[in-house]
Formats: sequence, structure tokens, C-alpha cells
Amino acid sequence: MIRSALRAAGVGAVVLLTVSACSSSDDDASPSSSASGSGSGSGSGDKLSGTVTVFAAASLKESFTTLGGQFEKDHPGTKVTFSFGGSDSLAASITGGAPADVFASASPKTMAIVTDAGDAVGTPATFVRNQLEIATLPGNPEKISSLKDLTGSGLKVVLCDKEVPCGAAAQKALDASKLKLTPVSYEQDVKAALTKVELKEADAAVVYKTDVKAAGDKVEGVEFPESADAVNDYPIALLKDAENTETAKAFIELVRSAEGQQVLTEAGFLKP
Repeated sequence: MIRSALRAAGVGAVVLLTVSACSSSDDDASPSSSASGSGSGSGSGDKLSGTVTVFAAASLKESFTTLGGQFEKDHPGTKVTFSFGGSDSLAASITGGAPADVFASASPKTMAIVTDAGDAVGTPATFVRNQLEIATLPGNPEKISSLKDLTGSGLKVVLCDKEVPCGAAAQKALDASKLKLTPVSYEQDVKAALTKVELKEADAAVVYKTDVKAAGDKVEGVEFPESADAVNDYPIALLKDAENTETAKAFIELVRSAEGQQVLTEAGFLKP
């Protein structure tokens, strides 16, 4: 009788443990399991938690904010915080020890600042590309139709700083066209350059197509053929000192997934 009772109790314990293990697998998977997820970063069913800190180029602000909201919705218990700015400044902050999990840069050159310092994990992946456009005041009152028009006397033009990817791309287009342009100011990121036009402090600015699109009717965009020779690749990387590695990996997966690419394409980015 006693042995039978013990055997019954043992079977019951095994059943309870099995049920508990299945429940843990479905609802409380450890963050490390996300590394072997479906690759979409959303809807893989892995349990993720905690905050992901993303340093991203200013031109990614609208699309990444959308993706951050989607990520939090897909993974309750997570939070995505962003620091947007000029890629060169962000890279310098990372190499200087600023806490971050993910870096999305607007050029391979600025990403190299981080990789050369050994602050990234693995090889950065290009996830989108971006092309330049001239932003003018609504209605284009100065009748700007080409890059050469920006060299006209009396025209107030703003460029990104040459160390910033949008500024480097603009200078590349100007050099290829053998044009010299003296802007009224050099700005630290593309949003700051665009704001000068929005506030009517400048007649035009050379920015990205995505920023012109995001500004809506606040500015008008003018395409120029030289921009095809100065398209920027955008790489993204997990950082070595990431405090939330698995959740950070899942956010990168979302950015590179079909869902993420759709958001970015709708924002005006080009596919890699």
C-alpha cells in the first residue's frame, strides 16, 4: 500500500513537472531563445523583455519610431528608446562609452568609426539606402530646378556638415559636377538642415528624399540626377557593450524583416 502510494505520488510529480516545463517553454522562454527565432523580430513567439537603446541617424527618426512602437506591441514588456542625430556624433558617443545596444548609421564610413574601435559585434548589415534631394520652400519660389541653381548669387542654401553622411554625399555630388557652393550654414544633422528651410531661414537645403517626404507640405522636393552618384548605404549593428543583447538582436531582425522593409520603403528609403 505504502509503495503504491509513493509510486502514484511520483507519477503525479512527473506530470506536474512536464506541464510546468511546457508552460515555461510557451510563456516564459528565456531571452536567449530569441536568437533562434524566425528572423522577423516580431511574432516569433519568443519572450523578450527590458529596454533596447538604439542610436540612429536622424533621417531614420520617423520610420524607426514606427518600428519601435510595433516592436513594443509585438513584445509586451519591452521598450525601445532612441537617440537620433548625426551619425558621426552618435559614433563618437558610442566609442566614448555612451550606453547603447544598437547603432544604425547613415553611411559605412561613420559605422567604421565604431567597428574600428571594436565596439560592434560581427559585421554590420546594410538594411536600406537613401538618396539626396533638394528641399525648397513650398511652391519653390526661387524656381530651383538643378544642383547648379544652388550656386546662384543671393540664394541662401544650407548643407549638412561634411562629416555627416548627408553632407559628405552632397559634397560628392557637387565635386562630380565640378560645382562650388558656399552655404550660409553647415548643420550637424539632416533634420537641422531641413528645419532651416521650414523656418524660412534658408531658400534651399540638400537633404535626403526621406526627409522631404516626412516634412509633407512644409517643403517642396526637387530631384537632381547627380544624386544617383551619391547614394548612401545604411548599416546596422549590435554593439559590444549592449545590456540587452537578445532583445536588441530581435529589434535588428525586425528592421531587416519584410515588415520592417515595408515601413522603410514607404518612408522613401531604397532597398539595399
